[in-house]
Amino acid sequence: MAAQLSSGTNPPASAPRSVGRSMLWAIASIGLGVVVILNSSGPSAGGVPQLPPVVAAPPTYGPPAPPVASLVLPRSAPKRLSIPQIGVDAPFTTLSIGASGRLDAPPANNSNLVGWFVGGVSPGERGAAIVAGHVDTKTGPAVFLQLSKLKAGSKVAITREDGMVASFVVDSVESFSKARFPNQRVYADTPSPQLRLITCGGSYDRKKKDYTENVVAFAHLDSAQHA
Repeated sequence: MAAQLSSGTNPPASAPRSVGRSMLWAIASIGLGVVVILNSSGPSAGGVPQLPPVVAAPPTYGPPAPPVASLVLPRSAPKRLSIPQIGVDAPFTTLSIGASGRLDAPPANNSNLVGWFVGGVSPGERGAAIVAGHVDTKTGPAVFLQLSKLKAGSKVAITREDGMVASFVVDSVESFSKARFPNQRVYADTPSPQLRLITCGGSYDRKKKDYTENVVAFAHLDSAQHA
């Protein structure tokens, strides 16, 4: 299986670094579309819904998180993801938009690897950092097999290249039909550092060669310290 983001328009090649991020991410969310985690036996069949224009609409954020306006980290690539509650201890690879206009997936031959969308914010920056991982591969269970088991209050730690460990607290874990995926809620800019962990879920549709749902863990930055 492989993780892909459908795209009607291409999102920016790199994340905005200063003023204007909110507007650009609203536009980018249109291009990102629905996260699709593909089954190991083949690519997803058919297209996926695209987010309608949102320029005139106010952004819709994820679940409410405690105010952390004073806790914002500078940009730094993530190195390792740790979620002790579900046994995750995995290195990162970068994900970018491929020639198809979709977000490339983490390599399917490595079951213990997570991908970070390098065109977005890094974990700990203001905004919603996007991390995707396989639920299974051709060889068996993969890194995000138990993602749906997380609960509000679960801890997520990300070690960054700058030596900081960004600690997140899960606000909610929800499953969404791929036919009605809430693009704006998942991808919209946020006023504080947040995290989205995404994989596939639901039943497997053998005809479409795809899972019927996506699992999304919404989390907020809770603390940061040197490793």
